[in-house]
Amino acid sequence: MHLLHIDASFQGERSVSRGLSARAAQRWREVHSDGTVTYRDLAETPPPHLTGFAGTDLSHELLDELKQADTIVFGLPLYNFGAPSWVKAWVDHLIVPGVAFHAETREPFLVGKDFVVTASRGGGYGAGTPREGWDHAEAWLPHGIGLTGLEPRFITAELTLAPVTPAMAELIPLAEQSLADAEAQIDALWTPVPTAA
Repeated sequence: MHLLHIDASFQGERSVSRGLSARAAQRWREVHSDGTVTYRDLAETPPPHLTGFAGTDLSHELLDELKQADTIVFGLPLYNFGAPSWVKAWVDHLIVPGVAFHAETREPFLVGKDFVVTASRGGGYGAGTPREGWDHAEAWLPHGIGLTGLEPRFITAELTLAPVTPAMAELIPLAEQSLADAEAQIDALWTPVPTAA
């Protein structure tokens, strides 16, 4: 089994999405002790924005990483209500006819992957909140990569700015609960397969 672990936050050790993705990767290793891992940091080495529609050498490299992976863990932060630009560039590099999907039939070539997105957002954008629907990253990603056959499932911690934003201080308990809930969801991933007696 092979894991592709991707991070996208520029916040380093302060990043909640990185912390969650690292926890998910560790959980995967616990269950797949013989598995291998490839790591890519899109913030540290951002893919260049496309200047044309043809797939580049980097496109093929990124797609090969996905093809080799059984599981993908992707740490996704929310910046200014959307995904970081380097995440958009990463997605753009994946949309290569004939490599990610059939050029004529549009049959996707990356189906069957377990794609877990550990997302973080500084505010609260859920149902009933004043900014409901302002998280455009989580709404966009499934559509952005839809042609490839990848289907992300999200584990999200929100209100992550509450501990460092005085105006949000009263929301700290909600932020702590959201983070705890996300961590619990991660810890429940990938149940070990029982070995034969």
